[in-house]
Amino acid sequence: MSKTAAVALSGGVDSAAAALLLKSRGFRVIGVTAFLSGNEDICAARRAAAEIGIEHRVFRLEKEFERKVIDNFRAEYAKGRTPNPCVRCNRYIKFGLLRARALSLGPDYFATGHYAKIENGRLKKAADSGKDQSYFLYSLAPESLKNTLFPLGGYTKEEVRRFVSAAGLNVSSGKESQDVCFVPGGDYRSFLASVPGFGCLPGEFVDTGGKVLGRHKGVPFYTVGQRQGLGISSGRPLYVREVDARRNRVVLGGRQEVLAAAFIVYNPSFPGGPLKKKVVLNVKIRYNHTEQPAEITPSGNTLKIVFRFPQFAVTPGQSAVIYRGDVVVGGGIIRKVLD
Repeated sequence: MSKTAAVALSGGVDSAAAALLLKSRGFRVIGVTAFLSGNEDICAARRAAAEIGIEHRVFRLEKEFERKVIDNFRAEYAKGRTPNPCVRCNRYIKFGLLRARALSLGPDYFATGHYAKIENGRLKKAADSGKDQSYFLYSLAPESLKNTLFPLGGYTKEEVRRFVSAAGLNVSSGKESQDVCFVPGGDYRSFLASVPGFGCLPGEFVDTGGKVLGRHKGVPFYTVGQRQGLGISSGRPLYVREVDARRNRVVLGGRQEVLAAAFIVYNPSFPGGPLKKKVVLNVKIRYNHTEQPAEITPSGNTLKIVFRFPQFAVTPGQSAVIYRGDVVVGGGIIRKVLD
């Protein structure tokens, strides 16, 4: 008897390819789609399921998504941090609620179109280094990796596009998903400013010595490392060094002043088991950052991470993800940058 896989289906090229690949390997496939914020293209997912020739179910998870992802997104920006909603969505929604609802239908496996691998119970990087999404999956609990499949992990994006195109599916030229899928047009600043009572109060730009340089529009509009949109005239390029929500000020400095080597990560997750002693491994501090060697010291519910060489724009609210070769060891949210 063939195995059954529930595939998270968005209507885009990657999720369609995952479903198509599993069907071609003899799986009975069910497409499952989460209704989260109203920006999902449910019709496209239904069309994809029909073209592939599979059953399709839709689960309404908008209340849980609002509570677990959107509320956190607003709260983090109000505190001067820069969150990564995809990490929370993967942990609590896609591989939490959606996975549970999908498996309740009786399938043997849950699958998605993520570019990553699971080998011997370990989360690993995808074959396509340019599309690897393991960074966004580090917070998955070990049990979330059980009975989970990533069919695209061994393929490049171009191979996936060719495969879907050859199958004659209309999703072969589908758009890439947005990082902030629930924000219309990707304009998160307008999204935040539209929330009644949200703290977008103007305040002071200051340099590292406390000298006032000008006025900012509100701390949620700025992130560490930002250079564009400051509106400050200076004889040298200025970048956001710190977003101080408590004092409602944004600290600016030259590029060298935005370099940092040490920081604290809180509430770490370890898909393959926790770190128990100090180690030197590679760390990424944002998705498009090239991982760098760092000393990692666990202590209770925190990690102290010290890069061998200072890195640009270590940003509170973003995730620091730890790798041993191509294996995801774990990671957590950057809470505090150390001097």
